Amino acid sequence: MIDRGHGLPVTRQAEVLRISRGSVYYLPRPAPDADLAIMRRLDRLHLEFPFAGSRMLRGLLAAEGCKIGRRHVKTLMRRMGIEALYRRPRTTKPAPGHKIYPYLLRGLTVERPNRVWAMDITYIPMARGFVYLTVVLDWFSRRVLAWRLSITMEAAFCIEALQEALARHGKPDIVNTDQGSQFTGTAFTGTLAGNSIAISMDGKGAWRDNVFVERLWRSVKYEEVYLRAYDSVSEARASIGRYFDFYNGRRPHSSLDGVTPDQAYFTPLPLRLAA
Repeated sequence: MIDRGHGLPVTRQAEVLRISRGSVYYLPRPAPDADLAIMRRLDRLHLEFPFAGSRMLRGLLAAEGCKIGRRHVKTLMRRMGIEALYRRPRTTKPAPGHKIYPYLLRGLTVERPNRVWAMDITYIPMARGFVYLTVVLDWFSRRVLAWRLSITMEAAFCIEALQEALARHGKPDIVNTDQGSQFTGTAFTGTLAGNSIAISMDGKGAWRDNVFVERLWRSVKYEEVYLRAYDSVSEARASIGRYFDFYNGRRPHSSLDGVTPDQAYFTPLPLRLAA
């Protein structure tokens, strides 16, 4: 989103986009190889046991022969952007300017494409280092409408993915996200409000509120990411792009009666039933 060749100074561009100026120049410090190995294992454990917090994860790692303290586990979890997922009372307050919106999908019938979109972020390990992946997912068809990779968890790459989905597919009635700062900031919610899109947010830590994206992460990681060892961000981007082409266009879904997300998204339901 930042254009370094533009006449407007980079500092002013960051102010207009409401993103940290430091993030424009930020180059992440490489994590030690030992930490990267633990983070890859934590990623798998988190998919398998999403309810596990730092205490349980430390115990699971210890059972595998990995000696690590609970504080270190918590630090790595924060760096990966993961936490134990379970329903708990809302005791936290949003950051200034970060409004938390109610969850709108409970009991809602999603009977057509573009009724509800969902977005989320996940950690993607590479051979050396890691990146973050965000997607825009259509709830009805499970189709990935847009996606982006980033070396940081700033909001900019989420906004880029959302803007691409809007440009290519029109606008949905509702967009559902979690309560991460990338999605509660005014830059992101302002994009939705400016397009007259209703904003829905999961309950704090309630992974079932966004279960379709959680299922997508499992598919992406077990069918693509864990089978690779990306040497660079560009390699990760190309390989994940090929996977999403397969996922959308060729991979049948049992929850869609065996059709692909592309078929479910582009073919009206009456025609599919007739076929």
